Amino acid sequence: MPNAKYERLKLYAKSQNISLNKLFDEFATIALTQFDTKTRFDIRASKGDRQQGLELLDKMDKEQETLTSGH
Repeated sequence: MPNAKYERLKLYAKSQNISLNKLFDEFATIALTQFDTKTRFDIRASKGDRQQGLELLDKMDKEQETLTSGH
């Protein structure tokens, strides 16, 4: 890792009142959570119905538009 990046991370950890080890532990937790989520999604997507998935996304978009427009 470049020294400049390391020093910035040290400053960031200090600003959060945590150690560098704790900061990297938190980064690892986030990375593994993202990996696990994508893995589960990919497995479910491979077993799912593409058309039904697209219809559900359209339904969610419409509901979100209704919520944000106040109607």
